[in-house]
Amino acid sequence: MIRSMTGYGRFEGIIDGRSVIFEIKSVNHRFFELQCRTPRGCGFIEETIKSVVSEYVTRGKADVYVSIEADDNVAAEVSINHALAAGYVKALEELRDQYGLKDDISVSLLARYSDIFTVHKAPENEEQLCRITKEAGIKALEAFVAMREREGQKLKEDILGRCDTIIGIVEEIEKRSPEIVEEYRTRLYSRISEILADSTVEPQRILTEAAIFADKTAVAEETVRLRSHIDQLRDLLSGSLPVGRKLDFIVQEMNREANTIGSKVSDAGLAHKVVDIKSEIEKIREQIQNIE
Repeated sequence: MIRSMTGYGRFEGIIDGRSVIFEIKSVNHRFFELQCRTPRGCGFIEETIKSVVSEYVTRGKADVYVSIEADDNVAAEVSINHALAAGYVKALEELRDQYGLKDDISVSLLARYSDIFTVHKAPENEEQLCRITKEAGIKALEAFVAMREREGQKLKEDILGRCDTIIGIVEEIEKRSPEIVEEYRTRLYSRISEILADSTVEPQRILTEAAIFADKTAVAEETVRLRSHIDQLRDLLSGSLPVGRKLDFIVQEMNREANTIGSKVSDAGLAHKVVDIKSEIEKIREQIQNIE
């Protein structure tokens, strides 16, 4: 199924007794780019994040945020910087003596100076955190992909509708082109007849001039190729693989054919039709920029 490059997914829950948040959002980008925000000291889980995200995303700029609650059961050891503590006590005693303050120096007072204490915790279980990250990531990415697919379906329907519009205009051009040649032949005959007055007009000369005009203004080859490009575009949109870059190339070719048709048509009405085709192609191009 066609996917948009814009999406959002989030998982928030408890895994292995820990509160976990895995959030991912993405926007359009020419290639695949990933940025991660992980808990302090857990940079090692970035490889797990990249691995699991790359299974679901091939194109777009994705931002991932992961939060994992610390394990309260991990043993911790608190050490005291006695030299710093002695310095605080000395300073407090000096204040007391200098200003005749009440002596209330206590453990609870010193505890307010957090830089006296250093907490040493046992290293986190990296294997467990990577497993938690992957499990949460898969759940978030499932929601993320579902949103991308919904958006992709809307893009597909819009593009196919514009393709139908282009085909309708092409049919009008194909129908009108032979009529323009016949009208030119008729005008040419009348013009030459006026110039030559009573002289006989050579039919062969008229046919030759009309043939030259028809050759210069013929757009059959271009309309055939334009139809072919639209068929390819429809086939790609019906597939399940990422096709954004291929679609972009096809739209470039469609625009090339439209420009050639525009340079050949001599009728004002057809010129307006070509402008309509180019307008639809441009809208398709804009939509394709959102497809993975």
